[in-house]
Amino acid sequence: MTFIARIDDVEAGYALQVPVEGREPVALVRLDEGYFVFDDTCTHGAASMSEGDIIGCEIECPFHSGRFDVRTGAATAFPCVKALRIYPVKIEGDEVYAALDAGTRADESTS
Repeated sequence: MTFIARIDDVEAGYALQVPVEGREPVALVRLDEGYFVFDDTCTHGAASMSEGDIIGCEIECPFHSGRFDVRTGAATAFPCVKALRIYPVKIEGDEVYAALDAGTRADESTS
C-alpha cells in the first residue's frame, strides 16, 4: 500500500492531486461515503481530473465536461467513454493508503 494523504488533507466533495514517485499522479476524492483514488489524467485528454468539479458521486473533467463515477471509474458522460483506473483504498488511523499495483478499470474484461 502506498501512502496517499492524511484524511484531513481533502475536504468532503473535493479532489486532491497526489504526486507519486515513479508514475503519473493519482487523484484522491473524499465523499460522505468514503475516500476514492484513481488516475488523475482524463482518459479522453490530458486534463487533471483533480481540477474537476465533484457532482454527487461523479467528477467532471475540466477540459470537455465528460464525467466519471469516482467509486467505479466508469465513464458516465460524453465525450468520455473509457473508464478511469481506480485503486483499492485503506484507511489506517488518519492516513489514506492505496494499492497502486492493484488498479482496475470498469470497462476492462476480467477473463
